[in-house]
Amino acid sequence: MIKKIVICCSIILASACGTGHSAVAYSNKNKALAKSVTKTVNRIIPINQENKTQSSKSNNSTNEISNTKSTNSSEVLAATTRVKVTTAMVLEYIEKYKEIAKQDMIEFGIPASITLGQGILESGAGTGPLSMQANNHFGIKCHKEWTGQSIKYDDDTAQECFRKYNEPKESYRDHSLFLTSRDRYSSLFKLNKEDYKSWAKGLKAAGYATDIAYPTKLIGLIERYQLQKYDFEVLGKNYFAPSLNSIDTTTVATMTSSELHLVIKGDTLYSISKRYSISIEDLKRKNNISDSGIALGQKLIVK
Repeated sequence: MIKKIVICCSIILASACGTGHSAVAYSNKNKALAKSVTKTVNRIIPINQENKTQSSKSNNSTNEISNTKSTNSSEVLAATTRVKVTTAMVLEYIEKYKEIAKQDMIEFGIPASITLGQGILESGAGTGPLSMQANNHFGIKCHKEWTGQSIKYDDDTAQECFRKYNEPKESYRDHSLFLTSRDRYSSLFKLNKEDYKSWAKGLKAAGYATDIAYPTKLIGLIERYQLQKYDFEVLGKNYFAPSLNSIDTTTVATMTSSELHLVIKGDTLYSISKRYSISIEDLKRKNNISDSGIALGQKLIVK
C-alpha cells in the first residue's frame, strides 16, 4: 500500500502498505488524534506541525553509519502523510527496533533488514499518524480476519480501516504473521536470507505495495543505513560495510577536484548529470550506483 516515494540525498520516502531526487526537505504534516476501537471513529484531520525533535543519541552500532552522513540532515518520510525527520531520528528508530526485527527474523525467517526498512518507510521512522496513534508501523489494514482494535484513516479510499495495537512490538509481530500466513508471500521464504534485493522486489510482486518504485526505495533505504548488517548478525556471519560509493577509494583519492563532485543538499543525479554534461546512466555506471539514491557528503566521479 505504498503510494509515492522518491529516494535522494536526503531520502524522500512514502507509504501506505498494500498490506498497503532531491535532498530538499518539505514541511511536516501530522494528523490529529483519532478515536479508536471498531466503533465510529472521527476522521483524522491534518494539521501543520514542524517536527523539531532531533536525537543526539549515538552508540557503537550506529557510529559507523552516522560517521558517513550528517545526523542533522533532513528527510521526508511520507507515512500516509508527510513527516519531516532528521537522519538522527531514523538512526534512533533503528536502534530502538533492531532487536525486535532480529528476533522476528529468527522466529519467522524474514530478513531483519526488510522488516526494519519497511518499518521506517511505512511509519515515517515512527512519527507518522498511524504509528503515533495506532502503533501501526507497517500500514497494515484491517482485512476481513481482523478482530482487534482499529482506526479509520483516508488512504486509497476515504476512511479505510487500519489495525491498531497496544504497543509497536505487537505491530512488528503482526507484520511477520501477516507475511507468513498468506500464500501470496510464500515464494519469498524460498529466497536467500541475505538477498534483501530479491525480498524487496518479491514484496512488490506479491502485492504488498502499489508503488512501482517500492523495491528501489526499500533497497535504497536498506543500503543507506546498512540494515543488511543485522541479517548477517542473525546468520552469525561477518559483515563488511561497503564504501560510501562502492567504488575503489584509492582511485577516488588520486583524482582531482574537477573529476569529483561532493553531494550537497538539493543535489540529484539529474542535476549533477546536467552540471557536468554526463548522462545519468554514465554517472551511475562510473559510481556503481544501482538505484537513484545518493547521500550527503558522497563523492561522485563525474569525469
